[in-house]
Amino acid sequence: MCGAEGSTELDLIEENGARFVEGQPGRTLMCTAEDVGLVIEACFSNRVRCALLDAKNLTERFFDLSSGEAGTILQKLRSYHIQIAVVCAPDSVRFSSRFAEMAEEESRKGYFRVFETREAARGWLTEADGPF
Repeated sequence: MCGAEGSTELDLIEENGARFVEGQPGRTLMCTAEDVGLVIEACFSNRVRCALLDAKNLTERFFDLSSGEAGTILQKLRSYHIQIAVVCAPDSVRFSSRFAEMAEEESRKGYFRVFETREAARGWLTEADGPF
């Protein structure tokens, strides 16, 4: 399921005073980089600045930097000041050779981080949450 069909796949989560939208684990949300609009729309509709996504929620080639999809998606989210945490269990996704470098650089900017567990991702979003 992709695009507008997947728009119901983001749930509002309220935890420890923080609010963020979360994609359903294991479900496809974005088929193309343009589908990032679904995350932006969900954030604005729910008046939140943070999203937690499962690796499967992202485009098929998100973790391959040569596709340009990660850059497009992250730039769009940054433009709207939306922080994103991605849960990527060990050995569940194959990163391109330079993905880790990009992820580290993005992490320093404070808008994007990759986590091995949902709990760690939720913890970061809980700390990162601020007024819309």
